[in-house]
Amino acid sequence: MYKELKIIVVLPAYNAGVTLEKTIKDIPLNLTDEIILVDDKSNDNTLEIARKLNLTVYRHNQNKGYGANQKTCYDAAIAKGGDIIIMLHPDYQYDPKLINYFVEFIGNGYFDVMLGSRIRSRKEALAGGMPFYKYISNRFLTLVENVVSGQNLSEWHTGMRAYRREVLERVGYRKFSDDFVFDTQMLFKIIEAGYAIGEIPVPVRYFPEASSINLRRSIWYGLSTLLECFRHLFKKSL
Repeated sequence: MYKELKIIVVLPAYNAGVTLEKTIKDIPLNLTDEIILVDDKSNDNTLEIARKLNLTVYRHNQNKGYGANQKTCYDAAIAKGGDIIIMLHPDYQYDPKLINYFVEFIGNGYFDVMLGSRIRSRKEALAGGMPFYKYISNRFLTLVENVVSGQNLSEWHTGMRAYRREVLERVGYRKFSDDFVFDTQMLFKIIEAGYAIGEIPVPVRYFPEASSINLRRSIWYGLSTLLECFRHLFKKSL
């Protein structure tokens, strides 16, 4: 039974002080054994709030990047014996109450990885505040990634994911990028390893306090993602 499994939520945090407490309040604590926050040397009060909330806290002594933050998150969760590990952005853009369903699908053996998809319809995504250029780039990149990988996922770029422990132990995530393309590299490796990926819809919540990369970083992220697609396609053709 999945109720006997250790459930750990990890929060890769950078300047999340405004939204952190709201995020924690919506995490189903009756299901969660531990919450780990990794602070990537924020410039705000993220660290102080995390300690006030009695989270397990780790801090980088320099800003290392989004991918590096996740690596520390997963290292810590594995070391603490997590069986199901949920990665959640602490910017309140994703609904933590849906963690129940992530755990149930993995714990009952249906999937090895669960994704929370913000893309159910264009109308809903835009009504939730997703900038139009982000919606278009998300749709384009996801289409390319699906064609290259043979998958049919509705979104490859979500910040709410859950993993069976075995997946994290075997995909070799420590070799991946320290930047945002880490998430794409993870999914390609998971697909190459033959793990089952499921997804459920999550509401779109964009607001001023939610984290978002600027246009320049978005363009670089898109180009990096396309490069990963070509690498995956090349490996398949060998």
